[in-house]
Parts: sequence; C-alpha cells; structure tokens
Amino acid sequence: MFTMALLPILEFPDPRLRTRAVPVTAERVAEPAFQTLLDDMFETMYQAPGIGLAASQVDVHQRFMVIDVSEEKNTPQVFINPEIVDKSGEQVCQEGCLSVPGIFADVTRAEAITVRFLDRTGAAQELQVEGLLAVCIQHELDHLDGKLFVDYLSPLKREMVRKKLAKAKRSAA
Repeated sequence: MFTMALLPILEFPDPRLRTRAVPVTAERVAEPAFQTLLDDMFETMYQAPGIGLAASQVDVHQRFMVIDVSEEKNTPQVFINPEIVDKSGEQVCQEGCLSVPGIFADVTRAEAITVRFLDRTGAAQELQVEGLLAVCIQHELDHLDGKLFVDYLSPLKREMVRKKLAKAKRSAA
C-alpha cells in the first residue's frame, strides 16, 4: 500500500513563485519519482481544495501542471510542457489561487484555447477547450511563467492583497 504525500504550497509574495519553469525532459516523465510527484500533486490539490496546481506552486520549477475541473474530482488531467497554440474570445472569470488563499478577483482570459502538451505517459496531445478548463490551463500556465493572477489587478489592489495575506499569517501564528 502506497501513501501519497501532501506537498507544501508556496504562498504570495514568496519570490520562488516568480521563477520561470524549465521544460520537462522525456526521460524525466518516465521516472517513477516523477509519476509519484504527479500523484502527490493531485492529492495536495484535492486536499487544498483546488482545481489546478502548477509544479511551481510546490517549489518544483518545471513545466507541468495537474488539473481536475470535474465536480466529482474524478477527471485528473496532466499537462507537461503545455503551450497554447491558439486562443479566441474573451471571458471574465472570478479566479482564486491556492498560492493566494482566500482572495478572489475578476480576471479576463481567452474563452477558448488550443493547448499542445505531453500527457502523463509522455504522449503528445492537442486539446481544444473552453470555459472553466480553458481558464484553469491559462491560470496554471501563468504560474509556470512566474506570473500570478494578482498581477492582473491594479497595483493598489495587489498591495491590499499582500497586506491582507500578511495579516492572516500573523493571526494564524
């Protein structure tokens, strides 16, 4: 019986969240340790609870993410070296983030995207998605580029978020 581990999630304004992730090699995808890391990331994301988790958020600066936007939490998806090759439309979504706990804000994203990536087995895939999954992929991709959803906010709102999180940390301590 194997057990999954919960990974610590970095929180804004941790400077490590600003690190640009590097591509994952085909050899790495095949490693058992990488597959275990994917399982641990799913466990961490479900427990948090969230619908997406980029490797950067758990201090692994490589280009991959785990996502599950299903209500039942039974549709886990892995995106390795994801790249948006087409986008269309626009939608405004209320976004939150496991690295910015308790904060939600409207962010404008593409409504539909085509994403090219490797799946969990290392096979090349291309998906056309829209709605929540499209938003989630764009959000997690930002993490891999060292960008957070609070970067879409005005400097004033971003500073308010930073102060609110610092205050919450102090009260928890």
